[in-house]
Amino acid sequence: QVQLGESGGGLVQAGGSLKYYCAAKGFTYSDYFARWYRQAQGKERELVASISSDGDVKWVRDSVKARFSISRDNAKNLVYLELSDLKSEDTAVYYCYTSGSWGQGTQVTVSS
Repeated sequence: QVQLGESGGGLVQAGGSLKYYCAAKGFTYSDYFARWYRQAQGKERELVASISSDGDVKWVRDSVKARFSISRDNAKNLVYLELSDLKSEDTAVYYCYTSGSWGQGTQVTVSS
């Protein structure tokens, strides 16, 4: 059974940083692209970042490109999302996604 699970999010002050990961079970993560989405309360889910299976091709949403980064460690079956200089508008539930499977989501709350 394919499963994705995100590490815990957290409460952080504006300007702070977080790094968390998505872990894959039941399949070889390195065979697939990976994406991070987020959904703020009352808003649609939006794509934040994407990475190719080998990690060579990355895309990050323009509005957060200077502050967020995506990476992966295929030996550990993990994909990371690193957030820095966090702002209140980054408050959302963050989800990892690959090939039809979603993680359960992790809440990130930025306090001003």
